[in-house]
Amino acid sequence: MIILANKKSKAITTSIRYTSRMSLKIGETFYTMEACEERALPNDLTPEEVQTERELLWDCVNKEVDKQATDIWKANQKAPR
Repeated sequence: MIILANKKSKAITTSIRYTSRMSLKIGETFYTMEACEERALPNDLTPEEVQTERELLWDCVNKEVDKQATDIWKANQKAPR
């Protein structure tokens, strides 16, 4: 349950969506990588389980962006100059 300014929310989190984005400059070229994922959540999750799902999803989209950046970096290292 979320408490904000001494008020309690009775909202139930039924889905979460996270987006991660990174920009990278290699030489004179800018690259932008992005990953977005949404997950539906079971209605019976505890607040702690919802938080765990948030952390897992955040880790997932960040790892995907990191992978994209690594792939672009490696491709540019092999490219003729």
